[in-house]
Amino acid sequence: MVTLHTTFGDIKLRMFADEAPATVENFLQYCRDGFYNGTLFHRVIDGFMVQGGGMASGMEEKATRAPIKNEADNGLSNLTGRLSMARTMEPHSASSQFFINVNDNLFLDHKAKTPDGWGYCVFAEVVEGMDVVNKIKGVATGNWGYVHQDVPVEEVLINSVTIED
Repeated sequence: MVTLHTTFGDIKLRMFADEAPATVENFLQYCRDGFYNGTLFHRVIDGFMVQGGGMASGMEEKATRAPIKNEADNGLSNLTGRLSMARTMEPHSASSQFFINVNDNLFLDHKAKTPDGWGYCVFAEVVEGMDVVNKIKGVATGNWGYVHQDVPVEEVLINSVTIED
């Protein structure tokens, strides 16, 4: 179990270590390193997802480790309350950023081992604190510079993370 202690409250997560072992280990290593402490939920789209894990206060991008292999072909779906790795258009580009689905987003699931079909790897689920996620998804958002859209107007931070065995 992992708990994200946010400015809106705690979000407790259960890892899918059997289905996504490399992804879970990657996430846990970022947690153990304190990487997520002080990072933002920097992209929030009500009806879709809330994304965090890569930007510090002021929308400053954090340096990450190398990307990991995409394990989206693990049979898990992007259902409400499940966490997936964020990535670029390159299927194997996920590093630290993740998102929490606030809707059933089955169109993000793995379909084929092609650039368009890889999908997004589900690696955890919210077991407590979905009310906190729902508060986050409802925040006012806007643009940040020319690049970032759907950024919370007031920062929503992950203050710290705890891991329980």
